Amino acid sequence: MDNSEPEVLLRRPGRLGHILLNRPKAINALTHTMVKEILAALNGWEADDGVATVLLTGSGERGLCAGGDVVAIYRDALAGGGATEAFWADEYTLNARIAGYPKPYVAFMDGLVLGGGVGLSAHGSVRIVTERTRVGMPEVGIGFVPDIGGTWLLSRAPGELGTHLALTAGQASGPDAIALGLADYFVASGQLPALAAALEDEPSEVAVRRFAAADVPPSPLAGQRDWIDACYAGDSVEEILRRLQAHPAPAAREAAEAMRAKSPTALKVTLAALRRARTLGSLEEVLDQEYRVSLRCLAGTEFPEGVRAQLVDKDRSPRWDPPVLEQVATERVEAFFAGLGRRELGLALARSRP
Repeated sequence: MDNSEPEVLLRRPGRLGHILLNRPKAINALTHTMVKEILAALNGWEADDGVATVLLTGSGERGLCAGGDVVAIYRDALAGGGATEAFWADEYTLNARIAGYPKPYVAFMDGLVLGGGVGLSAHGSVRIVTERTRVGMPEVGIGFVPDIGGTWLLSRAPGELGTHLALTAGQASGPDAIALGLADYFVASGQLPALAAALEDEPSEVAVRRFAAADVPPSPLAGQRDWIDACYAGDSVEEILRRLQAHPAPAAREAAEAMRAKSPTALKVTLAALRRARTLGSLEEVLDQEYRVSLRCLAGTEFPEGVRAQLVDKDRSPRWDPPVLEQVATERVEAFFAGLGRRELGLALARSRP
């Protein structure tokens, strides 16, 4: 791709407004410019009677979107974090806009759909996965906490499936994503171009029904609900780990091993965020909470260290501080959720205004 090419391509075939993420070499990782262009397109198309349906797709063969441009966020964090604060404010506003969009918003969740990519797709009204789909919220692996409304989505997944995915930074298949409530329909990846063409002139419900599989393949994750629900119902990360380590299922012990490699602080804040999100009444309230937590992560030590170890120096040896769960004080976790004063995102307040 030429560097002069737009990062987002906006097309208007027939009655379709098509948003194509156009950074294939970066698996369409989101930039602030992309977020603002998508938001502007949605605002314009809402009032355009010539647009009946919106479609989101990603260019290239690797996936819809690998999330935010984490290395750019890391560099900004080292410089003070002002650019990222503005980026997240617009990104979370976009997530809420997608969730409340009055026209069908169809997302092709083909290939990798991670972090911010989940925010662009899983809040939509028509979410389509394929046999190539891999959905994940990998934040705890880099000392961060699921955001973009991820704690809203995962906290409302059946049983403790969402807690498992968040605390292990695991990836879900297409059928898993449907079981989690992150997607609606399964369509073979080879059929997506034909479905996109059909959406140009047909109502989305008619076109999708014609291409969607009548029998969705079974979800491996849903088939493990017995040990997942039993283990992740614990009230603390320490208790969850004890249950996982004691459970006879090999997958439970594998999950414990995956968690041990993650930031102890990020694990505890993530569990607290998920439990709090269950009690909040709207996506906007959860996004406001996530904004507080994200800015605290940006200003802290764990996120920069996690990105350094995984993506910058790539030594895969993060030095978490503190290094063990028992040293992460309750007061430290609570501080992530404290109000921001004038810096509050305020989506819930804006939603409540007439």
